[in-house]
Amino acid sequence: MSALICGSMAYDTIMVFHSQFKRHILPEQLHILNVSFVVPDMRRDFGGCAGNIAYALKLLGGEPLIMATMGEDAAPYLAHLDKLGISTRHIRVINGSYTAQAFITTDLDDNQITAFHPGAMSFSHQNLVRDAAHEIRVAIVSPDGKQGMMQHVHGLAAAGVPFVFDPGQGLPMLSAEEVQECLDLCRYCTVNDYEARLMCDKTGLSIEQIAERAGTLVVTLGGEGSRIYAQGKTIDIPCAQATNLADPTGCGDAYRGGLLYGLLQGWDIEQSARLASVMGAIKIAHRGGQNYTASREDIATLYASTFGAKPW
Repeated sequence: MSALICGSMAYDTIMVFHSQFKRHILPEQLHILNVSFVVPDMRRDFGGCAGNIAYALKLLGGEPLIMATMGEDAAPYLAHLDKLGISTRHIRVINGSYTAQAFITTDLDDNQITAFHPGAMSFSHQNLVRDAAHEIRVAIVSPDGKQGMMQHVHGLAAAGVPFVFDPGQGLPMLSAEEVQECLDLCRYCTVNDYEARLMCDKTGLSIEQIAERAGTLVVTLGGEGSRIYAQGKTIDIPCAQATNLADPTGCGDAYRGGLLYGLLQGWDIEQSARLASVMGAIKIAHRGGQNYTASREDIATLYASTFGAKPW
């Protein structure tokens, strides 16, 4: 059985400006801002939450099933997925639209200017989870078009498929009522610490109340690991040791890929989160969301060095 991954597919274009933005953007001239940056370094990565999560899950030996929308420029990404052995049968190509794209310019102080074009992501509601429900054991609803996110949440609940609500960058789009509705329908909720605070502020609920409504809440804490709130208990998961701190882009998605693998295997949430921690540590040592690799033995060895025993 597979894990259905509902979320964005995107191209990430990352450029490096070999200076500091502050030397070229004058505060007193912001009302007539007109600047141009020469960026000698540029790379284009395969990204998007669904793509990154699927990559991590496949690396572990799981079977990801992506449900997403892409534009007429989807061919290179679809070929990439085919090479990885990841099914594309539930990826819909939207004519007259571009695949979602992020254009990120970073300066030497690690400040970033990002422009994001949602493109085909806005049509994610054209996919119906009922078309894949017979193939899946678990699912995740990650950032996507708002209408699509809400539709997938309700579709999975109606099909009786346990799923992870992973609002991420899509959280600001959702009203307090919509967030609470998703919490009531999901089996698990995953957010980072900033998103957890935002969710509390938006809904007026405490962390404990959010966990109670979701069933299980997992909050990632960057270099401090992650924390599970479930059944009135709190479980701290340490951060696995990374060999290098190259790029945090996609670490949260790698974490979620590990989490899904554990759930697919029938593991409890604590063991699943431990594997998730290992996947995040492996990813952060590489630039981009899908440019890392590791054998199952490598993953098991890092897991054992952190938690005392191998996961398989």
